[in-house]
Amino acid sequence: MRRSSVALAALLAAVCMSAQVPQIENYIAQWAPTAVREMYRSGVPASITLAQGILESRYGLSTLAADGNNHFGIKCHKDWTGKKQYHDDDEKGECFRVYDSAEESFRDHSDFLRYRDRYKFLFDFETTDYKSWANGLKKAGYATDPGYPGKLIKYIEDYKLYQYDTMPLTETEVLEEKAEEVMGQTVQPEKKKQGVKASKKKAKKKAAASDDELTGKIPESPLSLEEPKIIDKSQLEEFKFSLSREAYSKNGVPFVTSVEGETYSSIAARYGLFLKEILKFNDLTAPQELLPGTVVYLQAKKKQSEKGLDKFIVEDDSQSLRDICQRFGVRMSSVQKMNGFDSGYQPGEGDTIVLRGKRRNKR
Repeated sequence: MRRSSVALAALLAAVCMSAQVPQIENYIAQWAPTAVREMYRSGVPASITLAQGILESRYGLSTLAADGNNHFGIKCHKDWTGKKQYHDDDEKGECFRVYDSAEESFRDHSDFLRYRDRYKFLFDFETTDYKSWANGLKKAGYATDPGYPGKLIKYIEDYKLYQYDTMPLTETEVLEEKAEEVMGQTVQPEKKKQGVKASKKKAKKKAAASDDELTGKIPESPLSLEEPKIIDKSQLEEFKFSLSREAYSKNGVPFVTSVEGETYSSIAARYGLFLKEILKFNDLTAPQELLPGTVVYLQAKKKQSEKGLDKFIVEDDSQSLRDICQRFGVRMSSVQKMNGFDSGYQPGEGDTIVLRGKRRNKR
């Protein structure tokens, strides 16, 4: 009797797993084009995006995905002002984001990883190194499950999701045709044509909005999408500002890093600048102590950040707005204007700071 129960349980598990396979394959077919486009836009591997979508949304069937278009289990956090759902997760009644469309969820997932400091080390990995990305997500705290990396890797390898990490952007049209076939099999006939066209139109509209960010090939170094680490000079563009000392460029603005004993006055004198000029370039109204290794700009900073760095999400509320502006080579007055900040604004944990364009209050 006991053996029969064990055998029955094993059989039921096998049947359940076999039933999941076509559902997972349909999910992959439907969302692979979106995952590939997001990879080119943000640098997040398509295999990771798809594996997380499968795991977090139960291949699109979870309550969060079905009712809130949330395919990645992203919680509200302090910067979220859109619609919300409440579900029990690590704690009871936790807040989760609700999106107007699944495509919006995919885009927000990419941005969630791309614009937060705790995930920035992931972009040091190649887009084809899905194992490092999977383990890095756990290390950064995306999930509390100790088996999270292994589950992602298993999905990637079982369903060969790694093939999408090297797929040319031009082949997304072929993927979209396959997605239409899959959707046509799962949508009622009278809704099929309208639903597929609407979904395709939305996806193409979002892709077109980011045409200037698409390169047409897999990013060899996702670091280009993140802010260069300004103390690591090997990653910075060299800028020959003086014959006697090297300067470097951030966001197209030359700067030096101070050494022991230097002051703003001494650096200004070295480069033929007035003290008032160099203070203005660095968003200061009066001289202050200059610690070794401090970035000192030698020209006026730009009015907005470089392409691909549209915003910054604060995770360390010890940073001032000036610290953030120095980090990205952007004028503080421009950032205040873009975001509607007053002169006394102090960034708080979870705040979203727009660095390029204008703040959109759609959520």
